[in-house]
Amino acid sequence: MKPVWIVDDDKSIRWVLEKTLSREQMAFRSFSSASEALSQLEAGEPPQVLVSDIRMPGESGLDLLRKVKERFPALPVIIMTAYSDLDSAVAAFQGGAYEYLPKPFDVDQALDLIRRAVDESTHQLGAASEVGMAPEILGKAPAMQEVFRAIGRLSQSSATVMITGESGTGKELVAHALHRHSPRSDKPFVAINTAAIPRDLLESELFGHERGAFTGAAMQRRGRFEQAEGGTLFLDEIGDMPAELQTRLLRVLSDGNFYRVGGHSPIRANVRIIAATHQNLETRVREGLFREDLFHRLNVIRVRLPSLRERREDIPILARHFLQKSAQELGIEAKHISGAALRQLSAADFPGNVRQLENVCHWLTVMAPGQLIDAGDLPPELREPALSAERTDWESGLALAADRMLAGGDGPVHEKIIAAVERILIDRALAHTGGRRVEAALALGIGRNTITRKIQELGLDGGRSEESAS
Repeated sequence: MKPVWIVDDDKSIRWVLEKTLSREQMAFRSFSSASEALSQLEAGEPPQVLVSDIRMPGESGLDLLRKVKERFPALPVIIMTAYSDLDSAVAAFQGGAYEYLPKPFDVDQALDLIRRAVDESTHQLGAASEVGMAPEILGKAPAMQEVFRAIGRLSQSSATVMITGESGTGKELVAHALHRHSPRSDKPFVAINTAAIPRDLLESELFGHERGAFTGAAMQRRGRFEQAEGGTLFLDEIGDMPAELQTRLLRVLSDGNFYRVGGHSPIRANVRIIAATHQNLETRVREGLFREDLFHRLNVIRVRLPSLRERREDIPILARHFLQKSAQELGIEAKHISGAALRQLSAADFPGNVRQLENVCHWLTVMAPGQLIDAGDLPPELREPALSAERTDWESGLALAADRMLAGGDGPVHEKIIAAVERILIDRALAHTGGRRVEAALALGIGRNTITRKIQELGLDGGRSEESAS
C-alpha cells in the first residue's frame, strides 16, 4: 500500500497522526506546507490518501485539494478544519474532498476515517485494474470472474451467445461488453426487448415492412436486423417470443435471409445474435412454449449471470460505484457509506439483484440526510434483512439436532456435527465453483491442501482435481 500523506503546518497535529498511523503499521509521509506536498507530487507517485489542514501559510488546503483533484480525481482527500469553519468544510466537499475532519479531533475517529478512505481507494484501484471492459460490470466473486473469463474468450468470436440470469443481474451490460470486444465492435449494437413490444408489432420491429404492407404502413421501414447490419442484435427476454416469430427467427438463423413484412425479395442478414432470458428455456421447451430447434440454434455458447445473493462480497464495491454514479447524474458530491450500512446491505436478499441495489443507492443519494450513510439511513425494507430469519432457522435447526443427539446418547456429538457441517460446506462450495477446488477453498477461507484432505477424509468424491479443472 502507498503511504498516507499528512499536510499541516502544526507540528503537534503531524506528530499525533504520525504516531497513530505508526501504531497501526500504516505507511505515512508528513509535510509542513501545501507547496512541499505538491513538489513531492510532481516528483513521484501520489499517496493512497491525503490528509491536509485547510488553513496554512502560503497555499491553503483548498488550493492543494483543487490541484490534486485536477491530476488525480480518484485520490481521497481528507480536509482538517475547525468546528467554526463550516463554510470551509462545505467548500471542501464542493471541491471533491472525501470527508472533513473537525478539530480538535478524536484520534480513533481520525483513524477510522483514514481507514475508510484507504479502503475506498483500494477498491477503486482494484475495480479499475480488474474490470477494464466497462465500469458498470464490477465483481470479485468467483462466479463473476467466470463471466469475465467468458467475455475474454469470446472477444474474437462472432458465435451466437445465450445469456441467462435473474432479472436485474445485468444481462444487457454483458451483451454490450461482448459486442464491444468483438470483431464487430465498430458496427451497430441494436437491442430489442421481445417481451415489451406488442405481438402484432414485433414482426415489423424485427424485420421491417414495405410500404402498404398493412394499415398505417405509409412508408418502407427498416427493422432491427437491418439496423444491426454488420454488428450485433441483442434479443432480450427471448423466452417470451411468440411461437410464429420463433419460426421466422429460426429461418433467419438457418439460412441467413429474411423478408420484410409485405416484401418478396430476400435480404441477407449479417448480424451476430446475442439472446437473453430470465426464464428456464429447457422447461419452456418441455412445456411446448419454445421451439427446441430454435433453442439449440441460440444456445451455442451460454453465459450465466449469478444473482446478487451468490456474490454478496461484491455488494460493497457495487454500492460505492452506484453512489458515485448517482452523484454524478445529480451533479452533487458523492456520499460515503459506513461499514455497518455495507454489512446490512450485504446481508439483504435483493430479489431485484444489481438493478435493485442501484435503485437503493440512488434513493440514498437523494434521501439520506448526511454525507455519511449509516445503517439507520437505509430504506425500511433493508434495515432488517430477510436473511436474518434464515440464519435463525438454520441455527435453531442445528440446536434441535444437537438436543436430539445429546438426549439419545448418540455417540461423539461434537465430532459428528462438525463432520456433517464440513461435508455440507465443502459439497456446496464445490457445486458453486463447478468442482474447482482452489476456488472452493478460497470461497470457504481454507487452504488448498486442507480442502483436498477434507474431501478424502469425508469421503466426498465431488470436485475435480486442478489438473482436470484447468
